Amino acid sequence: MNIPSVSNSALNLFNSSQQKATEAAQTIAQASVKPDEVGGSKDFNSDELFKPVTSLKEAELGAQAATKLLQADQDNKESLIDLFV
Repeated sequence: MNIPSVSNSALNLFNSSQQKATEAAQTIAQASVKPDEVGGSKDFNSDELFKPVTSLKEAELGAQAATKLLQADQDNKESLIDLFV
């Protein structure tokens, strides 16, 4: 059984959060273009922004969690080194 390290899990979480943020930001950018502009949506509804804005917040929280995991992993490694030095 292979158990992934905390740092690998944190990096995977960070990468998936970054991807989610990119997709949400792209959706928000496309939805907020005026209908008469190139790429604009003629059927724009403000309710369309609810899901991408929520996804953007989820991505932010995921990135923050990944950062905290990486910091905790680093702190644990430093503590182990201090024990042996």
